[in-house]
Amino acid sequence: MTIKTTRRAALAAIGAAPAAALSLPAIAQEKIEWRMVTSWPKNLPGPGITAQRLADAITAMSGGRLTVKLYAAGEIVPALEVFDAIAGGTAQMGHTASLFWGGKVPAAPLFTAGPFGLTPLEHITWIDHGGGQEIWDKLYEPFDIKPLMAGNTGFQMGGWFKEEVMGLDDLKGLRIRMPGLGGEVMRRLGAAPVTLPPGDILPALQSGAIDATEFLGPSSDLAMGFYRAAKFYYTPGWHEPNGTGEALISKSALAALPADLQAIVMSACGSENIRALGEAEWLNAARLKVLVEEKGVELRDFPRDIIAAARAAAVETLNDLAQRDDLTAQAVDSFRGASKHLADWSTQSVQKFLAART
Repeated sequence: MTIKTTRRAALAAIGAAPAAALSLPAIAQEKIEWRMVTSWPKNLPGPGITAQRLADAITAMSGGRLTVKLYAAGEIVPALEVFDAIAGGTAQMGHTASLFWGGKVPAAPLFTAGPFGLTPLEHITWIDHGGGQEIWDKLYEPFDIKPLMAGNTGFQMGGWFKEEVMGLDDLKGLRIRMPGLGGEVMRRLGAAPVTLPPGDILPALQSGAIDATEFLGPSSDLAMGFYRAAKFYYTPGWHEPNGTGEALISKSALAALPADLQAIVMSACGSENIRALGEAEWLNAARLKVLVEEKGVELRDFPRDIIAAARAAAVETLNDLAQRDDLTAQAVDSFRGASKHLADWSTQSVQKFLAART
């Protein structure tokens, strides 16, 4: 009788164990909330939607254990103070573009794009397979920030101009919103580049505070309404042939997460990076037609003398950038090395195919 009772109790305990094992962790699981601050107006087509989708994906993939609440530009911090907000602990995560941080980290703009540099796919290849991520990590390490690719707006357009640009002389004194290394190239060509947060660009263009602006591609540019103040839309976007969105994550906050939640954050960023790039290509194709056929925008190619001068100035800009410090030199060398490594293959594959298709 004692043996049967003991055996029955043991079997009952074994049967109950899986249920208990499943229920106890759920009770003990801590709910974590992160703030994500961004450089974008809320739900701006392209990066604004990407940021929201990323926050939602992390929340959903974690089953609500890690909730990411998004704050658009200006809701907690201004658009151009996202980096400081993460470094200072105001938020655990940010969504922005590295080209805004050249004053803090000289090589940072390369991780959005470099003038006459890498295409979107080439950029991803450099970061994931050509050593780019390792250098990016080193650059941001002093600020306790982990950077990741987290969205891409694809090829950029050359910009919006109130007046037609016929040659280099028309750039002299031109006030153009163009941050990053492209802005430095424009300065060397005689223009007067300025950095403005996205939400301030259209008012500046309408008021005459600036004569021209670049931003992203047709989808985002249409949403921003630049066609209301400037009719000439130039191509190619030599200053930013790629548009990587940057996730900034507090390394301390990330390290404090359980391993599975860390993996979710990293995976969500990678997934959104590819999804956003495909979305950008699809929407840009559609919105370019709207701009030309419905909004009266006039497409223009940059004159050859501007392209030639800009290409030469881009070489000088990167040469000077590499003189800043050893780590910046490593970043420039890595970027240039990736460009050289991929150039022949891109010429033989993409360039020749597009020429044949056309």
